[in-house]
Amino acid sequence: MSTAPPPASDLGDRLEALGRALGAREAAHSAGLAEARACAETLRAQIAAALERFHGAVGEAGAPHLRVALSEIRPDDKHLRAVEFDLCRGRHRAIVTVKSRGEVTLVGPFRTGKNEGPCLTFPLAAGDELAEAIATFLERLLEEAATP
Repeated sequence: MSTAPPPASDLGDRLEALGRALGAREAAHSAGLAEARACAETLRAQIAAALERFHGAVGEAGAPHLRVALSEIRPDDKHLRAVEFDLCRGRHRAIVTVKSRGEVTLVGPFRTGKNEGPCLTFPLAAGDELAEAIATFLERLLEEAATP
């Protein structure tokens, strides 16, 4: 029996066939994922504007070291059909996940290296309830990240 790897053309053919099959399977979820991304972009923009005001306030108060980093939107680390972005300062982290099935999950805040949680999940159409939860979520992260 030969221990030589398969010819590159065989490997390419196999992966191309797999790509077609997986692409066909996932194509049905593209509209939901696009809606999730649009929702994540809206939420991230709202959070970025609020953080800009927070950063201005802590800077004016003489504590610019309390700045929190806001990541770009990326594919979710755990869910195939979701996107996420996070906020962090030092080891303190919080994650906003938007799933193609129409849910927003707020994860944390938590310390990196510790268990994630607590998590709160809302339908995309939660409106004022989601807005209030995001405000409380951000306040908790900022308080925890600024506590020695």
